[in-house]
Amino acid sequence: MRAIAVDAMMAVIRADLAALGIEHEVFSSERALSMRVGDAPSRIEAAIAMLAAKGLLYRGLLEPPKGKLPEDWEPREQTLFRATAFGDDVDRPILKSDGSYAYLTPDIAYHHDKFQRGFHDMIVVVGADHAGYVRRLKADNQARLDVKLCQLVRLFRGGEPVKMSKRAGDFITVRELVEEVGRDPVRFMMVFRKNDAPLDFDFDKVKEQSKDNPVFYVQYAHARTASIFRQAEIEMPHLDKRPEALAGAPLERLDDAGETALIRRICEFPRVIESAAEAHEPHRVAFYLYELASELHGHWNRGKELPQLRFINQDDSESTLARLALVLAIKLVLSSGLAILGVGAPEEMR
Repeated sequence: MRAIAVDAMMAVIRADLAALGIEHEVFSSERALSMRVGDAPSRIEAAIAMLAAKGLLYRGLLEPPKGKLPEDWEPREQTLFRATAFGDDVDRPILKSDGSYAYLTPDIAYHHDKFQRGFHDMIVVVGADHAGYVRRLKADNQARLDVKLCQLVRLFRGGEPVKMSKRAGDFITVRELVEEVGRDPVRFMMVFRKNDAPLDFDFDKVKEQSKDNPVFYVQYAHARTASIFRQAEIEMPHLDKRPEALAGAPLERLDDAGETALIRRICEFPRVIESAAEAHEPHRVAFYLYELASELHGHWNRGKELPQLRFINQDDSESTLARLALVLAIKLVLSSGLAILGVGAPEEMR
C-alpha cells in the first residue's frame, strides 16, 4: 500500500509541476539511499564511512535542549558528527542510540552521492524555517554549495488573506492557483521578488490589466512592440521592415533623451543575465524586464503629447526606420527575457 500511495502522490506532483511548465529530470528516493546492491554498502553507509575515515565521527552524549527540559529527556550515547568544527552551534547526531539514522544522515549521503557523480556545483532550496540547517549542509561539503532560503507565499483575495488550515483540510493547491489565474502570472510572480522575501500573491491583482500587475505590464510591452510593427505596415507599407534591413537603419536619428535611455537599458541585458546566473537570482531578470517595460510605456505616452516622438512618422522615413530598429531590439530583449523565465510573450493582448 505504501508503494501504491507514493506512486500516486508522485504522479500528482509531476502533473502539478507540468501545469507550471516545470520538468524534473531526476527524482531521488531517500529510501534508495539506504538500499544495498549486492555486497556493496548502501550510499548512506558509504557516506558514514567517509566521515569516519576523516575523523569527523565520535560516540558521545548530546547536551539537553536549551530552555525547558522535556520530561522524557534521557541522555543517550549516539554517533555524533563534529559539526562544531565547521561553525555549527553543536555537534549533530548521525546514528541514534538505537542505531537508526538521524534526520541529517540521508541528506549527507544524498549530497555525497551527487558529488561522487560529478556534480560539484549545487543549489539547495529549503524553507526559511530551515535557516539553522545551512551550516550543517555546508559542513565538510567539498562541493560549491549555494543554499537558497525561500519564504512562504501568502495568498490574498480582494486584499484579504486567504485562510488555510491543513488540519481542517482547507487549503489551495498549486494546481488550483494555475487553473484560476494561468501559468504565466504564477511563474512570473514567483520570481518577481528575492527568494528570501515573503510573497503576497493577490488573486485579483494578477488579473488586473494595470501597472500594478507586473506580468501583464511586461507582456503588454511585448504586445505593444508587435502592434507598432503591424501599424507601420498599414501606414508605411513601402518601408523594408525586415530585421536585416533595420540593421542598417540610421540610428543617429535616435537623439531624444527617452530613446537614448531605452538604448542604455537594452545594453544592460547581457550583464543582467550574467549576474543573475552567477548569483542564482532569477528575480534580477524579472525586475529588469519590468523596468524596460516601464520605460517603453513611458516613452509611448510621451509620443501622445509630442507627435515628433512617435514611432511612426509618415513624413520621415529615416526616423521611422531608426525607431522601428529600436522597437525590434526591445521586442527581442523582452521575448528573450520572458523565455528565460518560462513566461509567454504574446503578440497581442485583448
